[in-house]
Amino acid sequence: MFWSKRETASDSTTPRAEKAAAEAEKLYRSGTMNCAEAVVMAIRNSFRPDIPAAVLRMAGGFGGGSGSGCICGAVAGGTMAFGLVVEDDPQKVKRLTRELHRWFKDQYGATCCRIILQTHKKVCPELTGKVAGKVAELLS
Repeated sequence: MFWSKRETASDSTTPRAEKAAAEAEKLYRSGTMNCAEAVVMAIRNSFRPDIPAAVLRMAGGFGGGSGSGCICGAVAGGTMAFGLVVEDDPQKVKRLTRELHRWFKDQYGATCCRIILQTHKKVCPELTGKVAGKVAELLS
């Protein structure tokens, strides 16, 4: 494990967060979705199943650091998921997004896909699940 901050038993996770994390990781590992899509779908399924699944298409280009290695696709998917769940409160979406970015940087050292993958190969499935779990936790 390479986290810069170790998670402890006192870290709060909810059953909804655990479910979203497991689902996102499974979707990513299935090879049918990239990291951004898996996070959006898991959060949609947990919080807004009334939204058509077709909304997932908006996340398609964000996997693999938007195809260029920049912002982590899972983080981008989490940001999109906040917008799906939090209605009519753009300030809350911004606050949650900042919180997600702070948490992610604390856990992984950077939000740049390319930087993370330089030293931590094959971390994407687990990372995708953890991001979905954190997004669900922040939304709960």
